[in-house]
Amino acid sequence: MSIKIKDLTVTFKNKVTAIDHADLEIPGGIFGLLGENGAGKTTLMRVLTTVLSPTGGTVTLDGIPYNEKNYGKIQKKIGYLPQEIDLYPNLSVQECLEYMGDLAGVPRRECGERIGYYLEKTSLQEHRGKKIKQLSGGMKRRVGLIQALLNEPEFLIIDEPTTGLDPEERIRIRNLLVDCSKDRTILFSTHVVEDLAATCDRLAVMKKGKFLYTGSLKDLQQQAKGHVWLCRVKEEAMARELEKGYRVSSKQYVENGLQVRLISRTPPRLAGAVPCEATLEDAYIYITNRESDSCRQ
Repeated sequence: MSIKIKDLTVTFKNKVTAIDHADLEIPGGIFGLLGENGAGKTTLMRVLTTVLSPTGGTVTLDGIPYNEKNYGKIQKKIGYLPQEIDLYPNLSVQECLEYMGDLAGVPRRECGERIGYYLEKTSLQEHRGKKIKQLSGGMKRRVGLIQALLNEPEFLIIDEPTTGLDPEERIRIRNLLVDCSKDRTILFSTHVVEDLAATCDRLAVMKKGKFLYTGSLKDLQQQAKGHVWLCRVKEEAMARELEKGYRVSSKQYVENGLQVRLISRTPPRLAGAVPCEATLEDAYIYITNRESDSCRQ
């Protein structure tokens, strides 16, 4: 399964361009889409789910062009888990999934078998009789993931699946996505760097409708090599002063002060600053700010 995007542009009636002549190829397995809120990620997913037609450019799924004539064929190949999903609060988990499977055109017998399989897979078997409104946020997200998988999609699109979840549920969702990635393509959109580090090895970084980087996580970290520095300051006020001249990726309280990680294009003019290995988060900050920081320290 391969999704190819060429010169994609989406401009709304208010003349705001959400995607600006973007090119991208999404391979099999889990592919990360990383970017801040407003980067254009949700608009891209609306195009890929056939909800929104682009202003210009082309998108193909396994050679099938995205156009109204082919939307029905494409929809049978995709599953979608939005960030916020309506799950019929007064239905039980079982009833909700049966209904959504019916809407997706899944034959009743196959649907029942798949629901049983995925309830077991997601540790929701004992909760199948509970109403949706009785579930925790993490459980609802797992039910949402099951509904996206009921038609056994070749291309699964996931929007911010771990937002607002506690650490245990975030890990559970990430593990489920890895398990589901065999023999299918998953587009995992998030602004949480840690989630992608735990699930995939290739990603695209998006900002203001453009792709700033496409490639491996390892190569992304290499982009920031030589631009990350550690220094110590005695108090918070000094750390805030540093933020006026540098991008600060983290501040950590240590004995006798704070340890600060700086992103800088050139060696910072600070006593005691030492270079250090870039994390994925450091690299993301560097990539998304290097143009605007060209005149900074």
